[in-house]
Amino acid sequence: MAQRAGLGHRYIRAFISGFFVAVPVTVTALDRLAYVARVEGASMQPSLNPQGQSSSDVVLLNRWSVRNYQVQRGDIVSVLSPKNPQQKIIKRVIGLEGDVIKTRGYKNRYVKVPDGHFWIEGDHHGHSMDSNTFGPVSTARCLLE
Repeated sequence: MAQRAGLGHRYIRAFISGFFVAVPVTVTALDRLAYVARVEGASMQPSLNPQGQSSSDVVLLNRWSVRNYQVQRGDIVSVLSPKNPQQKIIKRVIGLEGDVIKTRGYKNRYVKVPDGHFWIEGDHHGHSMDSNTFGPVSTARCLLE
């Protein structure tokens, strides 16, 4: 019986020591490599948050691609909003530097994306604050892919 009690303590000790190793490793990995974000609102419907205002989706965004400048057309990115730098927005990359974009409601019908910028839009065009509102976005504002 005493042997079983000792075995139980060993398992508990192993679990606790594993926990104290796993948590910092996981937190560091999420901080450096990825980010979990909640998507609310209608701007990315139907791809993300298809239920609308009553729910939200959770996405895992890749920090590594942004650090290595590997963002491509069609990628979903998180950027600091040009209208409110305290707010992060999640949009789809439509155009990269040098691309000519046909806009929806922007001041110019066609825009050539300048160097160091990209064009982002929400999937639900009628409900999105995106490049059609504030123009091309600097790649320096991009946080995650």
